[in-house]
Amino acid sequence: MEYILYLLLGGLISVLSGFFGVGGGFILTPILLLLGFSPLEAITTSLFFTVGTSISGITAHIRLKNILWKEGLMMGLSGIAATQLARPLVYALEARGWDEIVIPFLYIVLLAYFAVKMIRQGRKKDEGIPAPANFSLPKLLAVGFLGGFVSATLGVGGGFIIVPLIITSLGFNPKKAVGTSLFAVLLIVSVGFVSYAVNTEIDYFIGLMLIAGTLAGSPFGARMTGYFENREMNAMLGILYLVTLAGAVLKLFDLNKTGLWIMGIFIVYFFARSILKIKTTRKMEKG
Repeated sequence: MEYILYLLLGGLISVLSGFFGVGGGFILTPILLLLGFSPLEAITTSLFFTVGTSISGITAHIRLKNILWKEGLMMGLSGIAATQLARPLVYALEARGWDEIVIPFLYIVLLAYFAVKMIRQGRKKDEGIPAPANFSLPKLLAVGFLGGFVSATLGVGGGFIIVPLIITSLGFNPKKAVGTSLFAVLLIVSVGFVSYAVNTEIDYFIGLMLIAGTLAGSPFGARMTGYFENREMNAMLGILYLVTLAGAVLKLFDLNKTGLWIMGIFIVYFFARSILKIKTTRKMEKG
């Protein structure tokens, strides 16, 4: 029964991953911490899962032509370099017993910042979002490096940093940002996972159950982007950051069950709103 729940959890998270282009890890890691996993176990399991969600999500975004391959490659290579610098830091934190406090605290700081950024972006009209033909190489490398460093430090794909940064700083169209981010994330997490897996034991069956849930989840999430305006996606991503932020804060106060309930409520809200949006759009198309 326990493994069935992980299968369901993987499916739900992968829908959010395919929709927002965030790899799924930044949602899964706080949930695993709330479920009692140690930070290193949560990081390694989350990176393993994110490899699966990224592959599944990329398949759908290729068909939708949402991936800018050159830009994604630049960010991915920069992010890979950063993972090799961040990993020793995590082991040092664990050796000193600081990982239980420092890692959730870093989540709180980053999630608070990006929640505000994306909610503000969600208030802008779609036509106000620039879409340049060429993107700054130094900025791409900087975003990729930051995403890779955070990926290896917190056990996330880095997409929850890459997506808002390339939208707000580089002018990416949100749908292109989602697909391009997933490609960069796949490169980053593949190297990050191998680096941790050498020294960290995890329950691979749990990881496989989580990944199995992505088979339908990520492609479904990617297709759902076609029913939403850019500003709606930005606003919902901001709300997701706030919910995950609440879970990380509650973890520090040992209010794990409350954190899980709050994240569950958001997932129900997301699916209810998506179903209503799809039904409304299809009725309008039929006239």
